[in-house]
Amino acid sequence: MEEKVKELIEALECETVFTIPIGNGIPVKESTVVTWIIMAFFVIIAIILTNRLRTTGIGKKQAVTELIVTKLFGLVEGMVGEEGKDYVPYLVTVMLYLGVSNIIGIFGFKPPTKDLNVTLALAVMSIMLVQIAGIRAKGVKGWLKSFTQPIAIVTPFNILDLFTRPLSLCMRLFGNVLGAFVIMELIETMVTKAALPALFSLYFDLFDGLLQAYVFVFLTSLYIKEAIETE
Repeated sequence: MEEKVKELIEALECETVFTIPIGNGIPVKESTVVTWIIMAFFVIIAIILTNRLRTTGIGKKQAVTELIVTKLFGLVEGMVGEEGKDYVPYLVTVMLYLGVSNIIGIFGFKPPTKDLNVTLALAVMSIMLVQIAGIRAKGVKGWLKSFTQPIAIVTPFNILDLFTRPLSLCMRLFGNVLGAFVIMELIETMVTKAALPALFSLYFDLFDGLLQAYVFVFLTSLYIKEAIETE
């Protein structure tokens, strides 16, 4: 039993793959390397799918690519609204990255979103985008005034919201991905029948991973939509 616990602890650790020899050394974590692999995957896929695009007489590859892009953009634009369509490309990119990151455990990699630093960085980026969207839509004065809405007495709470929202996004994503990872490790360690881990994997690694990517982007879209609303 102790060996199984040690194996689980080792699986949860985000190991340093190598160190960049600058100054005292910059450690490159496993989550960063896996993220680079995901980025390389998307770059290769993008090159393949966008090669020899045509405006007329398109082939099946281009038709399928356009259908997927249209559906993804339509899904996200439906969340953020017409006024927030400028932010759709970023949100779609985040959704794709999170979707692949959350399910990459199926292929033997540790999900980068299991690293709190990754989820925190994504959450901070999203909330920064929300504030930028608010400033673009309302101007600096209008953005500052929004903190006093609906009444001035709630201003401290609205300011506090700047910190609680990224924390909420971060911990929701991190907690769900980490929890699913722990459950799958426990199942694979304690269950001997191969069919059961595979069955649970369909939910915890695949369905739940994609669901968390959708929820993260949905909440970010909701915050953007709220930030750009004008009276």
